[in-house]
Amino acid sequence: MPPTLASLVQHTALKLRVRAAADRLDTPVRWAHASELTDPVPYMDGGELLLVTAANLDAENPEEMRRYVRRLTAAGVAGLGFAVGVVHESVPAALVDAAEEAGMPLLEVPRPTPFIAISKAVSAAIAADQYRAVTAGFEAQRELTRSALSSEGPVPLLTRLAAHVDGWAALYDTSGAVVAAAPEWAARRAARLTPDVARLRDRPAPASAVVGSAEDRVELQTLGTGRRARGALAVGTGAALGTAERYAVNSAVALLTLSTARSRALHSAEQRLGAAVLRMLLSGEPDHARAVAGDLYGGLFDAPFRLLIAEPAAGAGAGTGAAGGPGAAVVDALAEALDTAATRSGEPLLAVPEGGRLVVLAVDGGAAVAACADWAEAQDARPARDKGAEGAHLVVGLSAPAGPIAVSAAYKQAEQALSVARRRGRALVEHEELAAGSVLPLLADDAVRAFADGMLRALREHDAKGRGDLVASLRAWLSRHGQWDAAAADLGVHRHTLRYRMRRVEEILGRSLDDPDARMELWLALKATSSPTAED
Repeated sequence: MPPTLASLVQHTALKLRVRAAADRLDTPVRWAHASELTDPVPYMDGGELLLVTAANLDAENPEEMRRYVRRLTAAGVAGLGFAVGVVHESVPAALVDAAEEAGMPLLEVPRPTPFIAISKAVSAAIAADQYRAVTAGFEAQRELTRSALSSEGPVPLLTRLAAHVDGWAALYDTSGAVVAAAPEWAARRAARLTPDVARLRDRPAPASAVVGSAEDRVELQTLGTGRRARGALAVGTGAALGTAERYAVNSAVALLTLSTARSRALHSAEQRLGAAVLRMLLSGEPDHARAVAGDLYGGLFDAPFRLLIAEPAAGAGAGTGAAGGPGAAVVDALAEALDTAATRSGEPLLAVPEGGRLVVLAVDGGAAVAACADWAEAQDARPARDKGAEGAHLVVGLSAPAGPIAVSAAYKQAEQALSVARRRGRALVEHEELAAGSVLPLLADDAVRAFADGMLRALREHDAKGRGDLVASLRAWLSRHGQWDAAAADLGVHRHTLRYRMRRVEEILGRSLDDPDARMELWLALKATSSPTAED
């Protein structure tokens, strides 16, 4: 910490003696300055220890000393050092009384102590304090850098930063949502600052702001090197940041900015991989898609998922995804919201920009799908005048639950739902709403039943000879959208056994189960020929 009047009094070599305002010695001293002017105030910045001999002062005049001390106090002078044995053998009583009355610390400087010695002591203390601050700042930088390299995300870095500033720290994403906070209790405090973060994000980067009170001071700083902020950092403390704390905060901003840039580069690479996986799924190559997806998107293949397509509504800058504009911004905002929801719940999410629209594969019943529904509900609730003011609204089509072999059909479902959403002026339409009725009653036609019997006859004959339960296996596999593990579990067999049976189905029928038309016809055939007894 910087030198104080108390630390100078405790300096044994100076031999200073307190003559007034002994309770104010904790005042920091920014500099020591000697002046014999009757009015040195125009040359003061505040925080100085003023050293005088009273050569030009009427130091015995009480009224004159009151005016003199009051001017010094108003100018923010930290204290007054009076040299005895030069002009006055002792500190004049009028000056002592005036200083005590104004609360101005008054130090008696003995004749053997030159003013230059006090100036050197103050200068040395300031230099030592700055050295400690710089050293602490570099140490904080090293610790924060080590924390930034952690595989646990931003929490370790925020934890170290909070410890260095003796406060709390929080990280926001581009939407203004709190990504992480340290300590944990700070997340609620940080969430209340979302409107302040939103206002800061609208300013050209880099931008900063201080909000709160003197006892709960929060400094906000944007992250990123471009014109658009890629996030924000909040640092809450009980007082203004010192030099060491400032070093720590600046280091954290730099590290988080680098981390954000690295994350965006990784995100871009993930998007390219996701686009390749989506193309394979749409081409009917689920096995190749699974191999390419690896651990990044592979989790989507293990449970039913939904395919959604989002695009700017008519008049909302549709088709501006590459060039920017309000339509592109709101598409990005939705993608960010879905990604945040999926990340927090630990779900896989495949999101691929496609021209001016967004194509997403998300776990059925998961957090990302719920976040999309919540977003749509909030958008539908907005007044019509707000929806079109800046063109910042979307329409979304959501498919029925699907599996890897049915992505092409799910894509068509999402497009159909999207078209209906656009016509109805709805933010979100699910394909299941369009299929609220059922086609099954149409299958009761005798011609349809005859067609179904003919399609399945070879399989039923195979099963009748005791060579395996191919019809039941086909029904289970199709009902589970081609998911091997789930269908095998329903049948109580190993997935390799089920794979063998499906190959036999293809051989007997002479048709590939990768063909969506074949799967559709077989499913309808099973429905058309089933009865309550057969289903059991």
